[in-house]
Amino acid sequence: MTENITIKIQGMTCDHCKAAVEQALNEIDGVHSAEVNLKNGTATVTYDANKVDIDHFTESIDEAGYEFVGQV
Repeated sequence: MTENITIKIQGMTCDHCKAAVEQALNEIDGVHSAEVNLKNGTATVTYDANKVDIDHFTESIDEAGYEFVGQV
């Protein structure tokens, strides 16, 4: 089942940050796409809810060096 979620991320300040978060999220098995809005500090993720959940996003963002704030 494909779902979309928008999440708030803290600590992103530049295009490198945007690319790092997008790459981290897109590498998760079950994520179809992830797009970061640097201005809003958010990421919109399209994913397979049968394979991945919000805990995977939190872990991936934290490992990339940024802070998962919550769902928008």
